Amino acid sequence: MAVLNAMPLTYVAHGLAVAGAVLVLVWCIYFRGGLAWEATNKSLIFNIHPVLMLIGFIIIGGQAIMSYKSLPFAKDVKKIIHLVLHAVALILGIIGIYCAFKYHNEAGIANLYSLHSWLGICIIVLYAIQWIYGFLIFFYPGGSAPLRGDSLPWHVLFGLFVFGLALGNATVGFLEKLTFLENSGLAKFGSEALLVNFTAVVAILYGAFVLLTVYAQNDPAPPPPGEEFSYTAIN
Repeated sequence: MAVLNAMPLTYVAHGLAVAGAVLVLVWCIYFRGGLAWEATNKSLIFNIHPVLMLIGFIIIGGQAIMSYKSLPFAKDVKKIIHLVLHAVALILGIIGIYCAFKYHNEAGIANLYSLHSWLGICIIVLYAIQWIYGFLIFFYPGGSAPLRGDSLPWHVLFGLFVFGLALGNATVGFLEKLTFLENSGLAKFGSEALLVNFTAVVAILYGAFVLLTVYAQNDPAPPPPGEEFSYTAIN
């Protein structure tokens, strides 16, 4: 079986991350009128939701996953970066979900009526559990070497599972919002509709390259002493 090299894959993922961030900002600022925490036009409050969920939760979360493969630092430094980026993603994800509730409450719309919202709550809870477990076992106070060794494959697998769920739910969210807009008169083949669809496609491609990066290898040689509990290729 051919061995994938991780570094070129991370470059593609970084490029897709920039593209996704630009697209969602163009959509929410140019087409949807901007972002606001308080506004008479309540849709401006909602606009914060897709921006934070894509840039904050999906993109930064993906960067955290790739950090063990994309950064040329020592294991301990990469561990801290991995931990901090996931914490930032989690915090921004929580704020993004709060903005959706805030918009619904102020606009008189029911909460938690859709599959997207149900999955969103479940995913953010799973993400928090994953982060707390990783902090306790791999950072502080830290588990024993056997416990860390046994936990690592499951930590990686569960993390990728939650990331995949988040990515799929983001796609459902784009579809849901676009369907609402089209039912309100937005042209189905207009520039905004195409932009939303392309944003979702870029997000999916970004997620695919994040997963490929985890599968790939930086160096087929055995890891040096002390690096046994960092991310390696999934074979």
